[in-house]
Amino acid sequence: MATSHPEPQRTQRIAAAAALIAVALATVAAAAGPQVRAEPISLDAASSELDYQTSTIVFRDVVISQGTVRVAAREAEATGLDFENSRWTFRGDVRIETEGGRLTSGEAVVSFVGNAIARAEITGSPAEFEQPLRNRTAVARGRAGSIHYDVGAGTVRLTQDAWLSDGSSEIRGQTLVYDIRAQRVLAAATQGGNDRVRITIHPHSPAGSKAPQP
Repeated sequence: MATSHPEPQRTQRIAAAAALIAVALATVAAAAGPQVRAEPISLDAASSELDYQTSTIVFRDVVISQGTVRVAAREAEATGLDFENSRWTFRGDVRIETEGGRLTSGEAVVSFVGNAIARAEITGSPAEFEQPLRNRTAVARGRAGSIHYDVGAGTVRLTQDAWLSDGSSEIRGQTLVYDIRAQRVLAAATQGGNDRVRITIHPHSPAGSKAPQP
């Protein structure tokens, strides 16, 4: 009578189970996607003040940068040096530079999510935006009472008497959305309102002529 050899069968079952676990782990890793670490955040300021009663830190002549995004202002206020999930208020000559574009205003509230600059609410009289256009000598310019900049989406939403121009044409409306990466404009009237989108196309002007102004 032949003697059974359970050890090889047991080894095969263990190997099969290990293979299944390896496949499962690989599937989970693929579903999770690559783990992208937030880029380092750099903060440079002329001075800082700490209010212990309100746990508020105020920076003077401050510059905060991360990757392609750079925020500068005369003053920045925050409740601690926490970039995990926080809101920073910038005041005075606010300048935000990103992806070849620049936003300027008197005040901006910048939100950090997961140690990364996520969005900015820019207000001023007015808030302004500009970006050189690819393959053209023209510059896209915009201004509005408020501008919402979404870093992840790469878009700026202009609201409250919004105006955008590429040097040869201009668009006006209560809400204009500009895609920084695609360099295109989406204009929309306010839902339920009587606001209209107005587009003005200027004839080709001789060299040296001035771009349209709002």
